[in-house]
Amino acid sequence: MSDEDRSSKTEQATPRRLQQARERGQFAQSQDVQIWATLCGGALALSALAPAAAERALRVGLRFLERPEQLHVDLAGLRAGVGSVLLEMAMIIAPTLLLLALFGIGCGVAQAGLMWAPQRLAPDFGKISPLKGAQRLLSARAVVDLSKSLAKLAVVVAVLAALLAPYVAGLEQWAALSPTAVLARSESILVRIAAAVAALTTVIAAGDFLYQRFSFLTQMRMTRQEVRDEFKDADGDPHVKARLRRLRHERSRKRMMAAVPTATVVITNPTHYAVALAYDMATMPAPKVVAKGVEELARRIRELAVAHGVPVVENPPLARSLHAAVDIDDEIPAGHYQAVAQVIGWVMRSRAPRDDRHPGA
Repeated sequence: MSDEDRSSKTEQATPRRLQQARERGQFAQSQDVQIWATLCGGALALSALAPAAAERALRVGLRFLERPEQLHVDLAGLRAGVGSVLLEMAMIIAPTLLLLALFGIGCGVAQAGLMWAPQRLAPDFGKISPLKGAQRLLSARAVVDLSKSLAKLAVVVAVLAALLAPYVAGLEQWAALSPTAVLARSESILVRIAAAVAALTTVIAAGDFLYQRFSFLTQMRMTRQEVRDEFKDADGDPHVKARLRRLRHERSRKRMMAAVPTATVVITNPTHYAVALAYDMATMPAPKVVAKGVEELARRIRELAVAHGVPVVENPPLARSLHAAVDIDDEIPAGHYQAVAQVIGWVMRSRAPRDDRHPGA
């Protein structure tokens, strides 16, 4: 990433971008955590499985040392003997390898969760490009990774040297020990070394995991334009959404205006508000608002009502109240029953196609 790209990527990665990266097999992963889990599995295997495995391996070896006369030196006998030894050794090592595999897989799942990324299985010919390979080797990240590896190696070597130093002085005494004692002492030393290295790598792995996560989130940062583009892709272009809202509003208005000729009465302010009510005693429990509007829309409702012979009644308080309280196609609330009943009753009594006088005037 160039300095210009890095400076422009000022926004934190969105959940959608992180999910897309995860689907491509990109996520924060620390190899040191993987190594730590393997070492922990190895220490557990040495402490729990090594004694029994060493005893079984010793029995396999003693069989050749104690009864050499039973060995068949012909080709078939050697083949059978070697095959038997390899099979027994595989059975001895298998539990340890299985435990290490479980620790490794469990660590990977703990870091990334269960995921399926077939893109990672596809061949990437860019990785075998000599030019790109040289660029990766000379990049700042490669220098940082090399420095970390050398520092970790130096620390581990120092710890191993400190652990092994007490045993080096008495190493010549091992020649006088029985094979069983040598295996027991070796197992004890290996367990101590594995436990010490595992404890040491716990600190290293924790630090590297935090660094890898920070590095990954930094790499996933987005520019403001990318955030806007993603918002458009996820929620729709604001311009398109506004156009759709306008189209829906226009269709709703056309339906509303088409219902004005079927209204029973239009109540006006007289010029600023207009509310068209429909009522049928046989089918409706209460009058409902079929159209309403203010200013220009109110004028159009009044004109359309007059053109189709719908009575227009001036009642400013009732017109404003109905316009504010009732939505299109909703029945009027009970609090307006009396006032609306007076208007509709007057209309039905008058039987006139148009009467602009206020009822009761």
